[in-house]
Amino acid sequence: MADTWVISDTHFRHANLLNFRGHDGNLVRGNLFDSIDQHDEYIIAQWNRYVKPSDTVYHLGDVFFKDTEWFENNWPRLNGRVNLVVGNHDNIKYLATGGFFEKIMMWRMMPEFGLLLTHVPVEKKSAALWGSKDIGLRKEPIQLLNVHGHIHENPSPEGPYRCVSVEQIDYTPINIEELRIK
Repeated sequence: MADTWVISDTHFRHANLLNFRGHDGNLVRGNLFDSIDQHDEYIIAQWNRYVKPSDTVYHLGDVFFKDTEWFENNWPRLNGRVNLVVGNHDNIKYLATGGFFEKIMMWRMMPEFGLLLTHVPVEKKSAALWGSKDIGLRKEPIQLLNVHGHIHENPSPEGPYRCVSVEQIDYTPINIEELRIK
């Protein structure tokens, strides 16, 4: 049986990311990786350790940085059928014309799991987050967990949020069943 996975902010080939420091002054990724090659290979290995070729992956944006040749040669190494929720560093035109993804979207509502997938956390007041559900002749609000990336090692806002930036999920895709609102 195929599984569904979620991950964000892989930032393949973003070498300068290894120099970024968090609010505490510590390196965010550079404390784990000596080079961008080591960083990228680790994420690929972790991805393929869990994701099967028949699985579906939702990548919540910021896939890679600038090196299209590397991306074209290495993206096919990743297992699964991948959908992209666009991030702020993604070159949408390039990614949309290359046949890399099953679908490309700005966000994905998954009420069957109680989830809203976005790149950045959305405001609680957003209609997309709270959604609605037909109950007879009236609509009742439903609360969805906003699964997002973008903020890397920083905590999500208070409330129904879950960050799946690689720093927060051990550089490993997370199974959607772990995120499902019961």
